Amino acid sequence: MDSSINPEELHHVSHEHEHDEEGNKMFGFIVFLLSESVIFLSFFAGYIIYKSTTVNWLPPGVSGLEIKEPAINTVILVASSFVIYLAERELQRQNLQGFRLFLFATMLMGSYFLYGQAVEWSQLKFGFTSGTFGGMFYLLTGFHGLHVFTGILLQLMILIRSFIPGNYDTGHFGVNSTSLFWHFVDVIWIVLFLLIYVWQ
Repeated sequence: MDSSINPEELHHVSHEHEHDEEGNKMFGFIVFLLSESVIFLSFFAGYIIYKSTTVNWLPPGVSGLEIKEPAINTVILVASSFVIYLAERELQRQNLQGFRLFLFATMLMGSYFLYGQAVEWSQLKFGFTSGTFGGMFYLLTGFHGLHVFTGILLQLMILIRSFIPGNYDTGHFGVNSTSLFWHFVDVIWIVLFLLIYVWQ
């Protein structure tokens, strides 16, 4: 009986194992995003309930929020989802230069969003303790901003790893999960923008 192992069969089995492992990792990451979604949904529900039941919703002296700059920041953040998608496509084509270029552009767009949010915060006439609205506003935008910052750090990590020779030859889990996280952050912001800035 021939007990020798065909190298091609061994490679095939190894490839299937890596594929299954990457699939399991992605499944776990999706479960993590779903848990994050529950947290944000609870915040959204709280905001809607408080806004619908509170008589003096806005802090004294505040008639509403400026929408122009936040709208521009929203367009930039949402557009960055398309840019990171282009980065993924370039990596699939094994074009590392294009991948790095689009990924860096995504990081810049995310950083601009955070900068715009910091500028807005510095100009607001109310604080975290300025009634229910003040607390909810800073909690929601701040918690989301933390996710944007986390997304930028993740992008920085995969950008650095792209300079390691052969790093992405065995799979793109890090890139795919980071991209999925970024899309999640963008969708959450669209809901926040509608709740906080459009529904005034």
